[in-house]
Order: sequence, then structure tokens, then C-alpha cells
Amino acid sequence: MSMSDSDSSYGGTEYKNFRQITRDRLLYEMLRSTKVKESKVTWKVLIMDKLTVKIMSNSCKMADVTVEGVSLVEDLHKRRQPMPAMDAIYFMQPLKENVTTFLSDMSGKSPLYKKAYVFFSSPISKELVSHIKNDRSVLPRIGALSEMNLEYFAIDSQGFVTDHERALEELFAENAENSRKYNACLNTMATRIATVFASLKEFPYVRYRAAKSSLDASTMTTLRDLVPTKLAAGIWNCLARYKTTIPDFPQRETCELLIVDRSVDQIAPIIHEWTYDAMCHDLLNMEGNKYVHEVLSKSGTVEKKEVLLEDHDPIWLELRHAHIGDASERLHEKMANFVSRNKAAQIHNSRDTGDLSTRDLQKMVQALPQYSEQIDKLSLHVEIAGKINNVIKELGLREVGQLEQDLVFGDAGTKEIIEFLRKNQDATRENKLRLLMIYAAMYPEKIDGDKGAKLMQLARLSADDVIAVNNMRFLGGADTKKTSGGVFSLKFDVHKKRHAARKARNEEAETWALSRFYPMIEELIEKLTKGELPKNEYQCMNEPSPTYHGSASVQSSPVHSAHSMRSKRTATWARPRNSDDGYASDSVLRHASSDFRKMGQRIFIFIIGGATRSELRAVHKLTSKLKREIILGSTSLDDPPQFITKVKLLNDQDFSVDDLEI
Repeated sequence: MSMSDSDSSYGGTEYKNFRQITRDRLLYEMLRSTKVKESKVTWKVLIMDKLTVKIMSNSCKMADVTVEGVSLVEDLHKRRQPMPAMDAIYFMQPLKENVTTFLSDMSGKSPLYKKAYVFFSSPISKELVSHIKNDRSVLPRIGALSEMNLEYFAIDSQGFVTDHERALEELFAENAENSRKYNACLNTMATRIATVFASLKEFPYVRYRAAKSSLDASTMTTLRDLVPTKLAAGIWNCLARYKTTIPDFPQRETCELLIVDRSVDQIAPIIHEWTYDAMCHDLLNMEGNKYVHEVLSKSGTVEKKEVLLEDHDPIWLELRHAHIGDASERLHEKMANFVSRNKAAQIHNSRDTGDLSTRDLQKMVQALPQYSEQIDKLSLHVEIAGKINNVIKELGLREVGQLEQDLVFGDAGTKEIIEFLRKNQDATRENKLRLLMIYAAMYPEKIDGDKGAKLMQLARLSADDVIAVNNMRFLGGADTKKTSGGVFSLKFDVHKKRHAARKARNEEAETWALSRFYPMIEELIEKLTKGELPKNEYQCMNEPSPTYHGSASVQSSPVHSAHSMRSKRTATWARPRNSDDGYASDSVLRHASSDFRKMGQRIFIFIIGGATRSELRAVHKLTSKLKREIILGSTSLDDPPQFITKVKLLNDQDFSVDDLEI
């Protein structure tokens, strides 16, 4: 099946990105559908459970919800004030306790609300539907009873998570095979992923990383190794049901889904990623996307202000995937251009010919109120970039980052690790831990022996840090000690050869230092689009016809070296300047709608065990390169400290998250 315009995921309609489609379904398909012309009731109460309130908040603002007639948002499981004159909208999971609470609200002579419009986030069981229908007092008060099939968090225009923060522990831990949580986690995950395709009206080819035992009969099968296979089967069952229950759901394949787990790339969640977005979350102790900084009030006092680093900020949108060096340069240029274009700014800054400090910028905001929004955003990002650069210097991260990337690309090994640890006794424990976790992913056979123990002793790792290094073995496939024809053992064989005959590093013209690292999903996605994924390693639930190769416009990629997990690539951080001031920096998106309409079928990649910001960056980059919208899904989005904590919980010891420190 060749790619044609009619096969495109977008048809001829106006393009909306993944998060916009999610938002529109919540606001229009759900909230707006409850408006009744004849009704005198104009305002409604929106009632949600703990999960659905997160679904809503990831896609919509309170102002959006208010426009659709919602005056109050309530927690389903908290005691609520009766409002018998108002209608209520229930958006909740189809769980027994939720249905019981809903029936309690609406039954009897004195219901809490006049009428209820009920929307379930995923398919509801026949038993629960019968439970609702059997309450005769409630039935006349139900204005709608519907399955929204929307049970995921849209964390990005091209990314979602299923809210399984403990998936790594529940599916890959030492005792996972004896845990009741294993199947429950996979079943819920499959249901939530399937609702993504229900929302987008997409029916995918479902590909997954095959169990190692299917590649080598002598390898013992473990439940840990079967996770992608079981998840693929669960999603397939959900999609088969959607084909018969959802109106206009595609009956033939419209897109591609690739399911992998963290074993395909154990390094991406640990290595220092040098982009603006990743550095913010790695180095600045942010809570989610919230950044707290100090500003001058109108009275001249200093006060703390919270800001969200999200898509509504055009400077953030432009710079988040840029190398920190590139981002810093662009911010400096933006401020210089702003000052040169505004005479008032020049006068205000005439007393100081040097670089503007954050305080200078804040004073300029007060002096030039008509430009306050532009300067506010610029001053915020100048401050953030400055803080990041200071942390990089204080922690000596350039040397750490260089060694990390040299390890990954085969230009360093045990000797260089030992030299670094001896020379940098004062390096932070986190940086030494991350370095040794990368080493453990590269050389699993060495960590188990005396060499690994001596390295960890030299690094002065704490007991729980040693556990984190040793637990990397749980993410390396079914059996990292045994060599066979499987993908994982082949990966490790390659490293042994490289370590025995290490080649000199090829000098490449890199625009920015430390920018050559890329996550392995880049290569997987590129191979997928060209039909080059090995079929025995990445099997398909619904095998496509032999002529199907995805988009025909994909360019051939360079031949990859056999001496490294990651091929050496020329850096691509240097991009044309899209704007010269903070206010117009969303110009990069001006032609997005028309560009996306010309694209081929969507590609979805789902990573079990947590995705990284480098992987989110990769799908944005590849969308432009391959001319196909790529959507990244995962159980969670993890920054290195979060991921390391999760790795520590993989062995069978009585730890809790509170016991662990990063």
C-alpha cells in the first residue's frame, strides 16, 4: 500500500495538532454538547475525579471551560454543596466507586443537581451500565450518558502520557512476575493508549519490540521481556472493539504505532541533554513546568512570581529544543535588537553600556509599560539561561558531559572513567552516579564483577546509589549475560569489540559542543518510515502488504558505524533565526497548518517505562525531516532525577520513594 493523499491522516481538513484535537473534543464534543436551547439554566457544574481533572488541565485552561458555560469545578469524591437548580456534567473514569458516587448524588427525592450529563473517559462495562439503569429515580435526570474515550494527558502538541508513574517498577522490577499489579498496569495502559486512536479516529498498524525468546529459542522467556508483546495485544483488542462501536472509526489502517520499552535506550533518561528545555528541568529544581523567580513590584520591593514554561510563551516555544549555547545567543540578540529599535529603551539603558542584568530589564519594564509583555518574557528567559549557565560552570558539567558522550560514541571506556573519578573527587554524587549508570548500560558484564565494585567504591557512591547502578540490569532485555542472536546481546557484543580495539575519535565540525547525542528512537523511527525495521525484532499485529513502506519522500540515511550504539552525526543545532524579538518569535509556526496538511500518515511511538525530553525533541525534529507527524507516548515523562529514583525501586527491597535521595 503506497502513501497517497487519500491515505493521509489529515484528509483535506484544516490541520490541528494532537493537543488541539484533544482540547476541542473536551470543550465542544463534551461540554458544548450539554447546552440545551430551551433550558433556562445557563451555568453548569463540572465534576471530575482525580484522573480526569488532570486530563482536562493538560489540554484546557479554566477560561476555556468557563466560556462553555461551566461556573464551578468540583471533585467527585469530596463533599459538595447541593445545587438543585443547576445541571451537572460528570467527566469520570468508568469505575464502580465513581458510578456509586454519581448515583448517590442524583438519586432519591433531593438530588444534588437538576440534571446530569455523564461522560466516561474510557469504555464502561455492561454491569455498570445496568447498575445505572436499575436506579429508576436517576434515569429521568440523566441528560446524556456517553463514552468520551479520552483517557490520556496531552503534555505536548506531539506528546501524551498514560499516567503510569510506577510502570517501571510494576513491569520490570525484580519481583514483577509475582505481582498482581503487572496485568492491571498493562490492561489500564492498553485502554488509555487506545483512547488516543479513538480521539484521532486513527486505526494503526501495531508494531512492537518482540520478546528475546522469539529470536533465540534457547533464551528463557520472562514476563519482563514480554511487556511490549502483551501491551500490543491489549491495544489490538481495544481497537477491534472500537471498529464496531465508534461511528466512522476507520476500518483499515491509517497510521503506524511502534511499541518499545526502556531497554531500547537505557542511556537517554540518564545522560545530560544540553537543550534549553531539558536543562531547565534537570538543573533548576522546577516543579513540573512551574518556574519561580523574583521580580520588582511597582513599589520597588522584591517579590516571588510563578510562571509556566509552556506553549503559550512564544520565546519558550522557539528556544526549548535549542542547545543552551544557541538559546543564550539568541536571547542576547533579541535584547540587543529590542534596545536598538526602541529609543526609550536606549535612553533608559544609556547609563550602562554593558550587558543588561535581570534587574535592569525589570526596571525597563516599569519605564516602558507599552513594551512590558515583550521585556517581561525576555527578562524571564535571560534570567533562566543565565542561571543554567552558572550551574553548568559551578558543577563542571562540560567535562562530565564530554565524558558521557565519549562513552556513548565509543571514544572513552573504563580507563577514562577511572581518570575522571580520581581527578574529580569533588564532583557531585548525582553526576558520578549518572556516569556509572551509563557505564552499566554500556558494559553490563563488567558492573557485576570486581571492576564494577571498585569503580563504585572509587566514586564513593552511597548504598542506594550502588543499587541504582546494579539495577540497570533489569532494563537490558531478558538476559544481558548470555550472547545470542537477539538485539540486546548483539548490542553488548558490539561494545566488547569496540572496547578491545577502540578507534580514534573522528573530528567533526559541530556547531555546538556536546550536541551530538541523540536518542535511539530517532533511528527506529527513520527505519520504520523506510520499511527497514527488522521484522523478527519488531513484529506486527496486523502485518501490512509487501508494498507498504510508509512515506515515499523519506531520504536515505547514512550508513551507521558498527563501533558504537549511536552513529556519529553532524550536529544540527544551528538553525536560521526565526525572529529578532521576543514578541514575534512564534513566526516559526505561521505555515504549520499548510505544512501539516501536506504530510503523510501519522506515526505513534510508545515507550513503556518513561520518556525523556530528548525523545520529545526528536519527534518534533523528525516530523519536519520526514514530513509525517510523529506523536510520542509514554507511561510518564521523566527527568533524570525522577528516572534514577524509579531505577532504585526495581530490586526486591523494602524501599519507598521517600527513603531515596537524588
